[in-house]
Amino acid sequence: MNLYTRILLLSAFCLLAPGSLAQDEEWISLFNGRDLEGWTPKFAGYPVGVNHLDTFIVEDGLLTITYDNWTDFQGEFGHLFHEQSFSHYLLRVEYRFVGEQVINGPGWAFRNNGMMLHSQTPESMTLDQEFPASIEVQILGGNGSDERTTANICTPGTHFRLDGELITEHCTNSSSATFHGDQWVSLEVEVRGGELIRHLVNGEVVFEYSGTRLDESDPDARRLLDAGAPLALSEGLIAIQAESHPTQFRRIDILPL
Repeated sequence: MNLYTRILLLSAFCLLAPGSLAQDEEWISLFNGRDLEGWTPKFAGYPVGVNHLDTFIVEDGLLTITYDNWTDFQGEFGHLFHEQSFSHYLLRVEYRFVGEQVINGPGWAFRNNGMMLHSQTPESMTLDQEFPASIEVQILGGNGSDERTTANICTPGTHFRLDGELITEHCTNSSSATFHGDQWVSLEVEVRGGELIRHLVNGEVVFEYSGTRLDESDPDARRLLDAGAPLALSEGLIAIQAESHPTQFRRIDILPL
């Protein structure tokens, strides 16, 4: 069976069985387990390529967001961008939160990270821009007692449609369980341009939406639109956040569709 046929069969399978993503296909690892090859950091207030205070590191085969070199947090939100643009794909990530939040980190950023999809490039961001225009698959950890869903959606500079309705609120929660402590969590995202994005946690569908687009009223998105970017958001980079809480990733795999 050739690769084209396999992808067609896989696509049909995913549509018929949304609770399961591909298990036996040849995934591509975006993280080599050794270094940050293929990834570029961008922190608010710093030029593209500056890994502020060595926040993004690879240690013991894990891509780690660490705040060991920080004394406190002053709004230097960071992102690590993969170099390649994607449109239709399956994304598979395994993550966990560890350690303590850096001093002065925002309360909402406790055990908070995210995978930014359809993102603008770091080069197109302004020096002080805190978040790229993108679709964020927000990943959250529990505080040990309260419910706190993960695989939510947040929309810096963007909007989406849920059951046909345009959603303009910044964040919308999924239906996932809460994951307390330092346990590893499996996140999978099925992305079909801007027509369908589906979030799965430990194999269960927890969120599904469509119609991703830039927010015409957002100044960062407006700059992109004025430069010729289309209003519909159907492709872009994948980025990882650094929002003040240490986080580790042991797998970041993609299967183009």
